Amino acid sequence: MIFGALLFSAGAAMAEGTIGDIASAEKSGLQSVGTVKLASLLNTDAIREVRPRARKEIKIEYNSKWLARQSGLSLSEQASCLAEALYFEARGESIKGQFAVAEVILNRVDNPSFPNSICGVINQGTGKKYGCQFTYTCDGHPEVIREKRAYARVAKIASIMARGASRPLTDGATFYHTRAVSPSWSRKFARTASIGVHHFYRRHIRLSSN
Repeated sequence: MIFGALLFSAGAAMAEGTIGDIASAEKSGLQSVGTVKLASLLNTDAIREVRPRARKEIKIEYNSKWLARQSGLSLSEQASCLAEALYFEARGESIKGQFAVAEVILNRVDNPSFPNSICGVINQGTGKKYGCQFTYTCDGHPEVIREKRAYARVAKIASIMARGASRPLTDGATFYHTRAVSPSWSRKFARTASIGVHHFYRRHIRLSSN
């Protein structure tokens, strides 16, 4: 019904025969729908694929002095999941390396091939033998945070990144591994960065033959 009204408005404008009338009618029709309703009618997966989430302009300095100046905000549920993943996956990394791992997790959130939430990405496959994406979620050991200072540091990083900070370090990477291993999948993907003890990758971009 809503799109019918839009087509009717555009059709009426075409009968009057001017480009200006057409543009005016389309604008009027879109305004009558409203941005919230219009967004609900669109394919959200397609939106995620072509238009990543807006990111705030937070000037990040990848060093301990800068991070120490940042306030320790209370974490949302999603940011808490990110902080936990950074603690168990990268607490021994440099600050820059921890930001890079956070980028990978958030890049996955924006990618239609993965769950669309931070907690969903981190817990994908948990409980399935050899199916978990992050080893600590299915290694059989309880997730006990013993190093409070290390957690406080990654919690700040998680808070900053979950609020939409830019991701310049890994060039869209959605995979990583430590330098100590060489998984077979790494030979099929494009390496985008090497930071600290990790290599970062993303799938090769396929160009259409048409």
